[in-house]
Amino acid sequence: MKNHTKVYLNHFGYTGEDFIPCETCGARAVDIHHIEARGMGGTKKGDTIDNLMALCRDHYKAAHGETKTYLHSDVMQTIHDNFINLKTK
Repeated sequence: MKNHTKVYLNHFGYTGEDFIPCETCGARAVDIHHIEARGMGGTKKGDTIDNLMALCRDHYKAAHGETKTYLHSDVMQTIHDNFINLKTK
């Protein structure tokens, strides 16, 4: 299991067998995605919970520009911040 996936699962108390919802639509997440991509010039955030979000296949593709609707990192960050706030209440 990749380090960033472990960071995400541990933060929310998930195991690898749990249903992990896409933070955008609630469908089954298939990827723990870096909001600020590591390979795009790097980021200081790296594998921290504020830079990781669970995405379903459709939203993962949108985040990578593989669909007509692009999921911009600013939008992902807002969605993720709201998700964290809901989970910590």
